[in-house]
Amino acid sequence: MKDKRILYVSSEVVPYLPETEISSMSFEAPRLVNQQGGQIRIFMPRYGNINERRHQLHEVIRLSGINLVINDLDMPLIIKVASIPKERIQVYFIDNDEYFKRKATLTDEDGKLFSDNDERAIFFAKGVIETVKKLNWSPDIIHVHGWLAALLPIYLKEYYKDEPLFSESKIVTSIYDQSFNTTLNKDMLNKVKFDNINEDAVKILEEPSYVNLMKIAIDYSDALIIGSESIPSDLENYLKTSKKPVLDYKSRDEFGEAYTTFFNNSVLS
Repeated sequence: MKDKRILYVSSEVVPYLPETEISSMSFEAPRLVNQQGGQIRIFMPRYGNINERRHQLHEVIRLSGINLVINDLDMPLIIKVASIPKERIQVYFIDNDEYFKRKATLTDEDGKLFSDNDERAIFFAKGVIETVKKLNWSPDIIHVHGWLAALLPIYLKEYYKDEPLFSESKIVTSIYDQSFNTTLNKDMLNKVKFDNINEDAVKILEEPSYVNLMKIAIDYSDALIIGSESIPSDLENYLKTSKKPVLDYKSRDEFGEAYTTFFNNSVLS
């Protein structure tokens, strides 16, 4: 992966959030590419429960300051950055007081999903793309982790389809078993349609479940990775019919060579 540019977009990354399958792989995969001489950038949301002082986050004024339109409302985009100790890996944080100031990630203290998670997902997707545009950094591969990042593939290929910076970028999405049982805001479909995204492509969001959200990510990705030992059978079947390159599940101990081969032979070739 030497000299390849890989953009990692994840809903959670170690060491900023507790260890889970997603947060661990969102650290281990970039670290591997970094060690192989690749160029990487990691993006995640700046949730309010991330300790800014301990992790030495600071705002990047030159990247902040634009407004993103979410469902006809102007929402200011704030970009913060930090470095993972000892790894020389930079992490960019997408922030907004309305969406990410609360002291939690995706659910409240009763485990109930936040009602605006749909808007947070749209904001995160747009925020990542707008920031990468400002960095003028053209990735060879964009690797997506976690359902809050799942709208990035469709926004990149629909809303930003005329953006030359990403014309050669390949999108890889990892599918995990880390999901939610209810649905996101029932008005999510209209909020995505507001951005002139083809209704046929997102009609499935009439029922904004975890499975349906990931189906859209699969539809708009160039290749897929199964990130958990078991995933919902509905998604397993959907992957089989997608006719796209799929890498089967690999444990943390064995993923390195498999990911490298998959990226080189199935994604970039």
